[in-house]
Amino acid sequence: MIPKFLSDLSTSLAPALGNHIWQSTLFACAMGVLTLAFRGNQARVRYWLWLAASPKFLVPFSLLVAVGSRLASPRPSTPPNIHLYAALQQASEPFAQPVISQHAGSAASGTPTQLLPILLGVWLFGLLLVLAIWTVRWRRMSAWVRAAVPVHEGREVETLRGLERIGKISRPIQLLLAPTSMEPGIFGIARPVLIWPRGISERLDDAHLSAVLAHELWHVRRRDNLVASLHMLVEAVFWFHPLVWWMGTRLLEERERACDEEVLECGANRQAYAESILKICEFCVGTPLHCVSGVTGADLKKRIALIMSGQSARALNPGRKLLLFAAGILALAAPIAAGLFHAAPTRTGSQIQNTTGAVPALANFSIAPSKPGDNRAALGFGLNGFFSKNASLQQVIRAAYGVEDDRIVGGPAWLSSEKYDVEAKADNSGANDPRKLSFDQHISEEKGMLQALLADRLKLGVHRETRELSVYALVLAKGGPKLQEAKPGDTYPKGFKGPDGIARPGGMHFQDGYLIAQGVPVTPLLFHLSRLLHRTILDETGLSGTYDFTLNLPGDIPAGIDNPAVSASYESDLSAALERQVGLKLEPRAASMEVLIIDHLERPAASQARSTP
Repeated sequence: MIPKFLSDLSTSLAPALGNHIWQSTLFACAMGVLTLAFRGNQARVRYWLWLAASPKFLVPFSLLVAVGSRLASPRPSTPPNIHLYAALQQASEPFAQPVISQHAGSAASGTPTQLLPILLGVWLFGLLLVLAIWTVRWRRMSAWVRAAVPVHEGREVETLRGLERIGKISRPIQLLLAPTSMEPGIFGIARPVLIWPRGISERLDDAHLSAVLAHELWHVRRRDNLVASLHMLVEAVFWFHPLVWWMGTRLLEERERACDEEVLECGANRQAYAESILKICEFCVGTPLHCVSGVTGADLKKRIALIMSGQSARALNPGRKLLLFAAGILALAAPIAAGLFHAAPTRTGSQIQNTTGAVPALANFSIAPSKPGDNRAALGFGLNGFFSKNASLQQVIRAAYGVEDDRIVGGPAWLSSEKYDVEAKADNSGANDPRKLSFDQHISEEKGMLQALLADRLKLGVHRETRELSVYALVLAKGGPKLQEAKPGDTYPKGFKGPDGIARPGGMHFQDGYLIAQGVPVTPLLFHLSRLLHRTILDETGLSGTYDFTLNLPGDIPAGIDNPAVSASYESDLSAALERQVGLKLEPRAASMEVLIIDHLERPAASQARSTP
């Protein structure tokens, strides 16, 4: 069970994670291009652009795509510009897995299972290492805060309270006098405190002191510690991504420049402000943690040059505001639109072509609830059309579209619980004469007829998507197959007929808990096993002949078209029976398979019937 779980996890999670990291990287690069467009504007604009890119690594676009899929209203149409859409989807999701071939070897499937524990171990080690380093720094900073002494009066407190009144800060910020030579900084998120190193006030005159305190108050007003903590979480989870660390540097740089601009806009003297930063640098050794907002961060040389340049950053004009608004709308609307576009193309049965490209005309058909108490079930295609008795419409749709139960998604609850009798007879006159077609062509035409019937009478609307599924593969057991090659001319015992009532020279049927086969290839065995397990089963046996065999099925599971779901233990018992009796076995696989999504289906009336004269 553990190898199966790891295989399923690696096959389903790895592409999704790869696509998420790729999309987040593209989004961050797009934000970087926007920051270049706004390099002459205020630093807070670029800061918020980088801030938008940081949490994107924690929020996958697939959530917004799912919202779009939910909002989509099914409509019978084919999506326009399908090639353009496919190209965009390939560019945004380059790690989507191809469909696994039915004849693919089983050795390749083991590679993700072997690599997954190693990759998970490396990622977990990196995560714990980053968290450990930050925990040590945080504990050191907390110890300094606990050792600090609250200050309630003095020049620093009076200046701080005056700036709080000017900045309309309702909750006074506590000032703590620290016995270390660290730089002044804001510590904490919910109840921030200002750490003020002992002895630094003697080095600052009133103008310098006011500028430094104003800078720290702007960190509080902007909630910079909260943002820094959020990005620290992104860095911990995606420690392996260099762009995440580079974004952290850009956030710090734009954060400090934004506070510089705010202080200068409030009327601080440029020369006094620049001198205050340099005096702090002469006194302090630096802040040990990114989530503490200080005054000396980022490129000091560049900051001092900008402060002393005398040039004010340009405010956003209407055109640039419109550009920012459009970028924000596009970032939200694009994945939602992708979900709408992906889910909207809904094809009804009459729009899906069969192999001959035509749907035979109907002579008559009927859909009616099965009679209570009738437990006999039958379903199949014959020379005259399709019939089912005491079967759920889930099974009818399964037969019409040739997919297993695990590849039918959606639909109302009654789809698999209510039983109906369905009969659809084709007009076999003229060009529709089945004798002019091969058996496969005739069945394909009748499937198209049944799809059209379901679309017309039950308003069935469907579309197809590719999804990751947990399936089984039928493979050769270690000792090789134990099947007996069929002899030419072999027939079933007298009296055996297929579900359509026609005797054939070979076939497969259930009898008293046995699955009896004579003169059949492996394909019918896959069919019956899929029906029994309600799962897709791939043929990886490589067997191409026709065989005779008898399989004693484990347990007392009733065989048929609508048997109940089986347990995981039964699946193991069935695989063991196959290996022991016929030299085959079932192995779990994870595969990208095309599934049928039911967008709309109406419950049949008490009785629906129509005849064509």
